[in-house]
Amino acid sequence: MSLGAMSPGAVRTLIILGVLVLWEALPRLGLVPMLFLPPLTTTLVAGFSDWRVYGAALVVTLTEVAAALVFAVGGGILIGAFVGALAGPRRILLPVFSSFYAVPIVVLYPVFTAWFGIGSESKIAFAAIYGFFPTMLATAAGIQTIDPNLVLTARSMGATPVQRLLRVILPASIPTLLAGLRLGGALVIVGVVVAEMLISAAGIGYLVTSSRTVLDSPRVFAGVLLVLVIAMGFDMAMRVVERRCAAWGGGAPAQVPRRRPIARETGQANAA
Repeated sequence: MSLGAMSPGAVRTLIILGVLVLWEALPRLGLVPMLFLPPLTTTLVAGFSDWRVYGAALVVTLTEVAAALVFAVGGGILIGAFVGALAGPRRILLPVFSSFYAVPIVVLYPVFTAWFGIGSESKIAFAAIYGFFPTMLATAAGIQTIDPNLVLTARSMGATPVQRLLRVILPASIPTLLAGLRLGGALVIVGVVVAEMLISAAGIGYLVTSSRTVLDSPRVFAGVLLVLVIAMGFDMAMRVVERRCAAWGGGAPAQVPRRRPIARETGQANAA
């Protein structure tokens, strides 16, 4: 059976299996030094042998990621909707936010540690800012791309501002908004792990850095595997959200309450 005849899921499974086989085989055959790439089985044994340590670090990292996602997604959607819907703030603020997004935020992490210390607060704040900008810019861009006639039609049919927002604006901007959420969430995970690797005493990033300093490659890659698990879990969650949003709006505006046609109202009045 050729790859073209296989389903996308089967192809993805084959690719993952191939990567895992190469991960195990290349170090075993001596083609890659084990210091650079330990075998997969050695990495798994190292991770399971210290499962309590890695489990506690995973809880810390997941807590920081969840808290940062709340601020990044919530703030990004609110401010993005404000900037995208109003022409005045859009002209003033959008170039400013776009310029900030071009700045490598990681260079500002020492400032976050000076403000919030080396605990979880600095990681959450840093990762929230890291994921805020793509979410906000995507929300603003999604609202700007909505056909103005959709909003005008909904208004003429008697939709209230809340109905226009929930049944027209948000469903029509869902594809762009979800793309920004996916990118912003991925950057939140990166921000938390990078912050833990720079200055921290807990979390997956801290374990990766501490194991790297003593050249313990299996435990380094065990931490990397956990980060991959977090990223894959977030991707699966986003797929569920995309399916739910497609069922809700499908990227198209939903029906809004309609007023009775003027001709019909006039005819009824004459009959009365």
